[in-house]
Amino acid sequence: MTNSPQLRPLGELIGAEALGVDLSRPLDDATFAWVRRTFADHPVLVFRDQNLGAGELAAFGRRFGSPRMHALVKYRHAEHPEVSWLTNVEGDGKVDWYGVKRATDWHTDSTYEPHLPILAILHAKEIPSAKGGTVFADMRSAYDALRWPAVLQHPVSGRPILFVNPMHTHGFVGLPREEAWPLIEDLANHATQDRFVYYHHWRVGDVLMWDERATMHRGAGDYNPDEHRVMLRTIVYAN
Repeated sequence: MTNSPQLRPLGELIGAEALGVDLSRPLDDATFAWVRRTFADHPVLVFRDQNLGAGELAAFGRRFGSPRMHALVKYRHAEHPEVSWLTNVEGDGKVDWYGVKRATDWHTDSTYEPHLPILAILHAKEIPSAKGGTVFADMRSAYDALRWPAVLQHPVSGRPILFVNPMHTHGFVGLPREEAWPLIEDLANHATQDRFVYYHHWRVGDVLMWDERATMHRGAGDYNPDEHRVMLRTIVYAN
């Protein structure tokens, strides 16, 4: 690279675009160090106008840790199984109606597993003509605005994180379930207020990576269900 990468904010609290980074080729050490450092402070980071194959996406993910195969074999990429398809298109080309609304509840990925993923990456290959975005909530800012946090400390930045995932959290130790559910709902509603949220408007070629520990996300599910939405995805765990 001849020019140093630059950063452009996209949202009020989260969402930033990395300029001057070409992910189709292996990043030199200085550029990758910039990406890693930037990602620690900007947990939703977008690289525009990229055109990666599944192997290149997997290679980028491996710079951060160990990509893991999707639990459902049907979504795994045939040649690079650590990459999966996030798509509303069936094998015969017809629209999968369930795929439009899949994962439209707030969540982080795989928090039911003994080891948490550290990040996930999506690469847009085909998108609807309007809407069809992904929405991210900043759990760092959500924590800052609380009086009674359920909290983890981010292992890289050290910042406290509100870590209550409404899709996979079923209670609190020492609290009866009938008391825990309203608290979970209150925390989830608090964390997903508009002031903490960034809506990403996809463009073909976007590569978007997000920190699974510092954010929650959901598919907006707001596009014309007759249109295709096809992306490559990899989810990365610590080595």
